[in-house]
Amino acid sequence: MPPWDKCPTPPLPRLTRGGAASHTFQFVVGLLCCQVLLYSDASFCPTSLPPHHSLSNSTATTMDHKNKCQSSGKNIDVSCLRSSLGLLDVSFFNDEQIVEINKGVHELNIPIIQANRKLVASENGGLHYPPALVFNPDWGHRPTNKRFKYPSVSGIRRPESDEDIAFMSVLELAELFRTKQITSQELTQIFLRRLKEFNPVLENVITYTEELAHKQAKQADELLAKGVYLGPLHGIPYGLKDIIAVPGYKTTWGSKTFKAQVIDKEAWVYKRLKAAGAVLVAKLVSGSLAYDDIWFGGRTRNPWNIEEFSTGSSAGPAASTSAGMVPFAIGSETAGSITYPSARCGVTALRPTFGTVGRSGVMSISESLDKLGPFCRSATDCAIVLDIIRGKDPDDISSRESHIDDPFSVDITNLTVGYLDDAEMEVVNILASKGVKMVPFQLNYTVDSVQGILNFTMDVDMLAHFDEWQRSGQDNVYEAQDQWPTELRRARLIPAVDYIQAQRARGKLIKEIRESFTVDAFIGNATDWEKVCLGNLVGLPVMVIPTGFKNISDPPLGGSRRRTTITTGIYTRPDQDHIALALAMAYQSVTNHHKQRPPINHLGPNDPISHVFAPPRVLRV
Repeated sequence: MPPWDKCPTPPLPRLTRGGAASHTFQFVVGLLCCQVLLYSDASFCPTSLPPHHSLSNSTATTMDHKNKCQSSGKNIDVSCLRSSLGLLDVSFFNDEQIVEINKGVHELNIPIIQANRKLVASENGGLHYPPALVFNPDWGHRPTNKRFKYPSVSGIRRPESDEDIAFMSVLELAELFRTKQITSQELTQIFLRRLKEFNPVLENVITYTEELAHKQAKQADELLAKGVYLGPLHGIPYGLKDIIAVPGYKTTWGSKTFKAQVIDKEAWVYKRLKAAGAVLVAKLVSGSLAYDDIWFGGRTRNPWNIEEFSTGSSAGPAASTSAGMVPFAIGSETAGSITYPSARCGVTALRPTFGTVGRSGVMSISESLDKLGPFCRSATDCAIVLDIIRGKDPDDISSRESHIDDPFSVDITNLTVGYLDDAEMEVVNILASKGVKMVPFQLNYTVDSVQGILNFTMDVDMLAHFDEWQRSGQDNVYEAQDQWPTELRRARLIPAVDYIQAQRARGKLIKEIRESFTVDAFIGNATDWEKVCLGNLVGLPVMVIPTGFKNISDPPLGGSRRRTTITTGIYTRPDQDHIALALAMAYQSVTNHHKQRPPINHLGPNDPISHVFAPPRVLRV
């Protein structure tokens, strides 16, 4: 007989990811709290909910039993406490031990929990108080730490149309600017116009940083006029995912709860780009609290198919780059938010080795999983942007001096590259034709709970950052109740011991992947959920590259210009991002998939914005 049958409360409904409605969780949380969860302070449960939350009869009945469970001495309801322990899979204690545990929790554990919470959990999000335990993905790669030697371009002439300018690469725009064929102020105007033109359709911009952009563009032009050229990002407009702080502008985290929030701090990545002369034109959509593509103002669409959504919380950077609204953008990934939206929107993107780019001034989900990376037109552009933003951030203890070699100097004919069963064979064949040794490959590991390890790690870490948000009931007005509210209510029941066990299992996974990684890189699906979880847990970099397009399923009568993008991923060992970049550049040197333009400004009569297709939800933060 299950332990809850011994307690005079109804059994809990079975919880599944994304399947429980908000009111169900109100009942569940109330029920759990009333059963006195021994390892947490339940003071924020139904007895202290806002007035508009009412308790069902069943939940109210359980309140009578709360006092029994919380009583001390001989009158304690041991069976109810045993039921609570059963929720944590620790119902093996005898009655005397349970009474002792109850006494110790209330006399020792809860006071410590409350003291720690008061010290470090009063602010939501951010790296205010990073933990002393730091994840290091280092596998011992130690190249020289020098800046990349960018390829030179010459003979670039200014196109006649603004649209042609908008889809030029960073290097091409840099050459136009350096040779004074176009000013930074002109470029800024072009991209601001496109942002304003297409945002009503794509819903990919949260804030236009117009005043700042004009100021930075003017400074860029004045420096060049004095003979000072800062490099390939000098005068080039770009966008930031709106979890990245910029003084004087809102940093909303995509959430209605924080939509008026202004963080007067320069994020480290913004400082790096500003020092390189880049021009910030917009804060781009982050899914609410960096989860998927729903935000307080709508839901970001895919420029290649406006009846689809972008997926992943870096929806704004992906859609904006794809539609030629910015030359490049900075997004983030904890578990899929670079890989998913870049694949959906058909742009080239890099999820770098963990710790490569500093994160101070950026909303934090998990200190051991969060990464910042570029969305660009090409792998070459990704390499340039990465070179500017990489390095040690003094305010992010997980960041490191970058150990990445120059991707422009890699001899790919010396590489052995594996390909998985789900690799795009065009990429395999082209790299083979360029002298790369291509071999069938499979990652071998025995850990069968990769996705669960990721969920435990991310959800507990996220709850630690947004403990106050949950306790104050702000999760009740979150934009999508099947997302963070569901995840974080369940995370409240993950014991510390089992969180640590998940990290030990993660260590075992890292060891097995390191031993199995017998090639220099491998090609495989970039959005397979198992690979997404594995890559983020281990700290592997991956390049996402477009490899083609196909017709949409069930096109309207008369045809459609809308397309479904085909992509693949190039994975390498930690700190060997340069290999993935070099292979991607080699592939793109003889293909033009990355140069194609979505039909966002050439929609036909058969392309209405209606009946939007919402793909099944997968955790994409």
